[in-house]
Amino acid sequence: MANKYLIDTHALLWYLEANRRLGLQAKAIMDNPHTEMVLSVISLAEAAIIIDKGRTAIPNMTELLNLVAADERIEIHAVTLEVLKRSLTPDGLTISELHDRLIVSTGLYLQGLGATVTMLTRDIQITKAKVLPVIW
Repeated sequence: MANKYLIDTHALLWYLEANRRLGLQAKAIMDNPHTEMVLSVISLAEAAIIIDKGRTAIPNMTELLNLVAADERIEIHAVTLEVLKRSLTPDGLTISELHDRLIVSTGLYLQGLGATVTMLTRDIQITKAKVLPVIW
């Protein structure tokens, strides 16, 4: 399996809206036309909350879903029973916030399948947990 980059919710939103808060290393990876990215469906659910609160330049979920669908490099991964099981392991439980735990557990699940997974996030709790390598 290839090297995959797991996109955190804010990384996705900031990339799509060209927000300067996106880390330079994360941006370079996301700009690369050969990068394989994974997006947990839970990130889309979390993005819906952010959009509803007006905390992004993306106007609505239809626009977000169209932008994500247009990028063939992004694989959307479901929150499956296997991902949930990973969230209940000691590694998964190091992340207290539910959305983040399920996002990280998606990466842990993919690692279990043999992928090399690096997370694109600036989230301090995820970074401090050191469960997955992080680039920002």
